[in-house]
Order: sequence, then structure tokens, then C-alpha cells
Amino acid sequence: QVQLVESGGGLVQAGGSLRLSCATSGLISSRHVMGWFRQAPGKDREFVAALTWTGGLTNYADSVKGRFTVSADNAKKTVYLEMNSLKPEDTAVYYCAARNGGLLATTPRNYAFWGQGTQVTVSS
Repeated sequence: QVQLVESGGGLVQAGGSLRLSCATSGLISSRHVMGWFRQAPGKDREFVAALTWTGGLTNYADSVKGRFTVSADNAKKTVYLEMNSLKPEDTAVYYCAARNGGLLATTPRNYAFWGQGTQVTVSS
């Protein structure tokens, strides 16, 4: 099994920044692909970003390109989501997810493991 624990959420004003962390444990390995998703009230869970532990391949949703950066610290087994120039529409619960290899998938059903989520609220 793979365990994922997100942290770093909070309340921030529009234009501000936050860095989310996803601490991994269990049977996580370099073959896993890591993803970030978010879900706003009344909306479907949507893709934000994904990366590979090795090779540094990344993929971003168009809505966050140029503002968000995903990265990984292999030694700490932790994945990060640096969020800059935050907008009120970025308000959501943010989830970390993992899948067993494959592509940098953008659909939630392609990810087998999920964290509990962390709330991000951006005020206008």
C-alpha cells in the first residue's frame, strides 16, 4: 500500500502564494507517477499537475500553467506543489494522488492512491 499525507493548505489573499506538500510512505517507488488534483464545492475533481519521480517529466492543467510548479524530493519521498499568483477560483480541497507507472494521467480514475486533502482558500 501507499500512504499519502498532504499539508500546507490555508487561507491566502489573491495574488499570494502557498506551497503544498505530499509526504509519501509505504510501497512508494520511483515507478509511481504522482498527481495533484483539486475539488471545489459542487464541482468534479479536476487535474492540476503531475510528475514522475525520475526524469522530472511534468504535466499541468492549462488553468495553472505559469503559476503552479510541481516538484519532488526523492530523498524525502515528498512531492510539492508551489502555487503563485493565486486566484479566488483556485479555492478548493487539494489532493495528492499516486498511480503505478504509466503516463502523466489527468483523470482521477487512473490514480489508485489518494491523500485526505488539504483546504486552500483564496480570498478576493
